[in-house]
Amino acid sequence: MVHAIRVHKTGGPEVLAWEEITLGKPGPGEVLMRQTAVGLNFIDTYNRRGIYPLNLPSGLGGEAAGVVEEIGSGVTDLKVGDRVAYGSAPIGAYAEARLVGADRLVKIPDGVTDQQAAAMMLKGLTAQYLLRQTYRVKPGETILFHAAAGGVGLIAGQWAKHLGVTVIGTAGGEAKAKLAKSHGYDHIIDYDKEDFVKRVGELTGGKKLPVVYDSVGKDTFLKSLDCLAPLGLMVSFGQSSGLVDPFSVNLLTAKGSLYVTRPTLIHYASSTDKLRAMARELFDVVASGAVKIEIGQTYPLKDVAQAHRDIEARKTTGSTVLIV
Repeated sequence: MVHAIRVHKTGGPEVLAWEEITLGKPGPGEVLMRQTAVGLNFIDTYNRRGIYPLNLPSGLGGEAAGVVEEIGSGVTDLKVGDRVAYGSAPIGAYAEARLVGADRLVKIPDGVTDQQAAAMMLKGLTAQYLLRQTYRVKPGETILFHAAAGGVGLIAGQWAKHLGVTVIGTAGGEAKAKLAKSHGYDHIIDYDKEDFVKRVGELTGGKKLPVVYDSVGKDTFLKSLDCLAPLGLMVSFGQSSGLVDPFSVNLLTAKGSLYVTRPTLIHYASSTDKLRAMARELFDVVASGAVKIEIGQTYPLKDVAQAHRDIEARKTTGSTVLIV
C-alpha cells in the first residue's frame, strides 16, 4: 500500500494525518510516479489552515520529484524510468506515489538531484515568473525582495544578481541576514533592527525602486508601497505574516500612481509549453552555477507536521525537503 498525508479538517499541524491510500492505474495522459523527495512551501500551511480552501478530505503539497513507474495511454514524451518533477500539479504531493498528468511534468536533467529538483520546482518557477515575467528586471536596476533567506528569496537573489541587478533584501536576525548576503544580495536590511523604508531611501539616494517583491504580506505591504518610485510595481505573492488588510485604491494614486499585482504560478505556467520553457530557463541557471539551490533542512515525509511547525515559527532557512 501507498501512504500519503491527508487533511480531513483545517487547523494546526496536528490535522496532518499519515494514511494508506489506494492508487489505480494511470488514465489517459497520466503517469504513475514513485516519489523520492517532496518540497515544502509556505502555501501548504495556507491550505492546511483553510486560508486557501481545500475540498476536504484532501492531500497537500504542490511540488515533488521522483521516477515514472507506469504510463497511461496517449503519453508519448515520457517513459518508464524517467526522472521527473513538478511544481504546478494539483495539490497532493505529500505522498509516496501518485498519479500525475504528464503535461504537468518536466524531465530532471543530469546533474540535478531529486532533492534539488523537489526543492526548486515551485520556488524556482516562482522566481522565474517574478523576475522574468511579472516585472522583467534589467541590468543596473535596484530591487527589494522581502524574506531574502527563504526558499524563493535565496533563488531570486542569486538570479537577479546574475542578471546585473542590485538586490536589496530583508531578513530577520543576523544568521538569516548572513545567509542571504551569501546568495546574491548586495544589501540586507534586518527588519528586527532597522526601518526598511528609511534604509531603502538611503541606499537609493531617495530615488526609491521600480519594483518590490513581497511574500510577507500584512506586516510589510503598506510600508513596501513607500519604497516604490512613481509608477512602481508592488508584487504581492504571499502572506506569511497574514493577509494584506483591505485598502483604498486611491492610496496608489497618492503614493505615485503605483501598480499592484497578486500573481500565482498556475496562471504563468498555464500550458505545458509555458511550464517547460520556464523550467528550462530555471534548470539552465542552476546547471551554469549562477543559481545554487540551498536545502536548509530535510524531514521524513511522515514527520511533515514538525516541518510545518518549524516553517511557521520562521525557524527554517532556504528550501525544506521531505524525504520519501
